[in-house]
Amino acid sequence: MRHSLLALALCSTLALLSAPLAQAQSSSIARRSTSSAVASSDEARVIVKFRSGAVSALSAQPGSGSHRVMRAQTLGQRHGLSMRDGATLADRTQVVHATGLSSTALAERLAADPEVEYAVVDQRRHAHAAPNDPLYAGGASTSPVSGQWYLHAPDSTVRSSINVENAWAITHGSSSVVVAVLDSGVRFDHPDLVGKLLPGYDFVSDVNTANDGDGWDDNPSDPGDWITSTESGTKGGPFHGCEIGDSLWHGTQTAGLVGAMTQNGTGMASVGRNVMVLPVRVLGKCGGYDSDIVVAMRWAAGLNVPGVPANPNPARVINLSLGSAGACNGLYSSVITELSNLGVTIVASAGNDSLAVNAPGNCPGIIAVGGLRHTGTKSGFASLGPEVALSAPAGNCVNTSGACLYPILSTSNTGATTPQAGSAGATYTSSGIDASLGTSFSAPLVSGTVALMLSANPTLSVAEVRSRLLANTRSFVSSGASGVVSSCHAPGTTTQDECYCTTSTCGAGMLDSGLAVQAAAANLPVADIFNSALPVTVGNSIALSGASSSAPSGRTLSSYAWTIISGTDQAQITSATNASNATVKVTGSGAFTVQLSVTDSSGASATTTQTFNLKTTAASSGTASSSSASSSTGGGALDWGWLLGLAAAVLTLARRRQV
Repeated sequence: MRHSLLALALCSTLALLSAPLAQAQSSSIARRSTSSAVASSDEARVIVKFRSGAVSALSAQPGSGSHRVMRAQTLGQRHGLSMRDGATLADRTQVVHATGLSSTALAERLAADPEVEYAVVDQRRHAHAAPNDPLYAGGASTSPVSGQWYLHAPDSTVRSSINVENAWAITHGSSSVVVAVLDSGVRFDHPDLVGKLLPGYDFVSDVNTANDGDGWDDNPSDPGDWITSTESGTKGGPFHGCEIGDSLWHGTQTAGLVGAMTQNGTGMASVGRNVMVLPVRVLGKCGGYDSDIVVAMRWAAGLNVPGVPANPNPARVINLSLGSAGACNGLYSSVITELSNLGVTIVASAGNDSLAVNAPGNCPGIIAVGGLRHTGTKSGFASLGPEVALSAPAGNCVNTSGACLYPILSTSNTGATTPQAGSAGATYTSSGIDASLGTSFSAPLVSGTVALMLSANPTLSVAEVRSRLLANTRSFVSSGASGVVSSCHAPGTTTQDECYCTTSTCGAGMLDSGLAVQAAAANLPVADIFNSALPVTVGNSIALSGASSSAPSGRTLSSYAWTIISGTDQAQITSATNASNATVKVTGSGAFTVQLSVTDSSGASATTTQTFNLKTTAASSGTASSSSASSSTGGGALDWGWLLGLAAAVLTLARRRQV
């Protein structure tokens, strides 16, 4: 059996993308900019809220329509302007129009009126464009042709997609929210991960399985986890009985799904977009041990670990795409309780043996994620049972020959054993033998969604995250599968292939990122930063927009404040307007963080940040770089049991049968 406990993922060659596709998507972005615009160039349009007791408000008379009162004439006379009334939004709030000046100028003039509480431009909003990352949309020139189908809005064919664009309409994520990915390490030189990875740590203690010459250290880079036939066949050796195979680059794949750089015109999009990823290495060759995993969880959350430097970037979310068959033990229960009390949400994959949920996913307090096919039925390999909190896409092929149609595309490396460095090694999993399938990839879709929820509402407790996430899933499908498919039932000793999910076997429902983030942001303003293009270079400027920031229903945003909170030697704000836009001039290499704070008409405020990291060389020590981080007999958490379903899936994929 293969040594990796998780999903199918070997290395592949990056599919070449055609220039026409990239140009078409670029044009689409230009046409559907998220920046706001004034409705008309020759008529100003402003929302005004009058102060309580203001003469203009008290003397207002009903207009010809039920949603309009007459205040504009009185207001215009005081300012020497020709104004007309627009729609009434609340008792003291209405739209006014004027000619002869811009909306911005009118807003500034009216805001200075002593009777006015605030005046803001009535901005036009546009539908959020899909990101310009070419693999996101897919198409005939990409592999897989379905692209990142699992992120899109569901339709009659693809029914389990997570609807992430509706989440992005609320927030693109904040770099102050950190997701720790406890896995096999990452490739820091992948162009879709550089600038998105924080300095992490390597907690693989066993020198043999670590495959990097030492134990714990500050380098969470993935050195490869291949197993040779000699290693597997040597009795008494550290890899005896481990599955023979090439390196999987599993941690790089899970990290990419959570937080790959997005809107940079390269490769893929991630769920979390602006959130940061903390790579923590806990898996080496043939898995990893509970002792390493648990101490890594505590370190990732910001707790003290003897002999290890403190983690300066504590995670609010921990992703565990790992596990093995068996019951939850006291070790995991204890640390889960400890971290939950700190406000850390832990997400874990349910397993890939098509039996009961694996540990630690079956521990109370963890959000265990099951796996779905594109049609919404349970993936054949996905573990199931009452411990599953909800389910998300895990990938499937459906076809009996040719390329896999619905795998989970993510970042990877071309190295068969040791990694290939730089651009030569950077790749994405495709529709071939490297196709990524498994609940390992369902979990980071949920982790990225939780990170967006916390970006929209940082005050959420672990219990609130869980309740809002699960209460806003979509119902499982009960029809539409090809062939004869029965309902899933409680796990036993016999595996269950594709089946119709129930709430007692696959959780509360299918992940819907849009609904979950909307629920998280309810009754709160949301600050959001959107940048039109990445990467950027020293000497150039970045156009940032806060136009996608929002206020709760019945309120409006009254102010925007842009600040560089770190890295002032690397960048400076050269222009910023209270109408939500800012321009940042990049003056030097290094990291800098831009903060946007918004305040709504009730006085409530919200803040978000985006970090940019402009470095020119990859760092072997595991720092972020470039422009824009088990043996079944040894008590390990990872063993062959986890791989039973995957072994079948590997054979299935090789034979091009349905998974």
